[in-house]
Amino acid sequence: MNPLRIAALALILAGVLALVYGGFSYTKQTHEAKLGPLELSVKEKQTVNIPIWSGIGAIVAGGVLLAVGGNKR
Repeated sequence: MNPLRIAALALILAGVLALVYGGFSYTKQTHEAKLGPLELSVKEKQTVNIPIWSGIGAIVAGGVLLAVGGNKR
């Protein structure tokens, strides 16, 4: 398998995952304060939405790479 084909398959997989999940979330720890033996911190949940057009674009770009780069024999 050549690197171009691997990149194309990775783009297709990323596009499908973007369409299925639509985004991801992570927890960010901020605002730490230490008052003697007492420690305070706030955990914020951040959400990143992935637009539908970017998932479709990744699938199309991966398909084009497979079609163009796969026929070099």
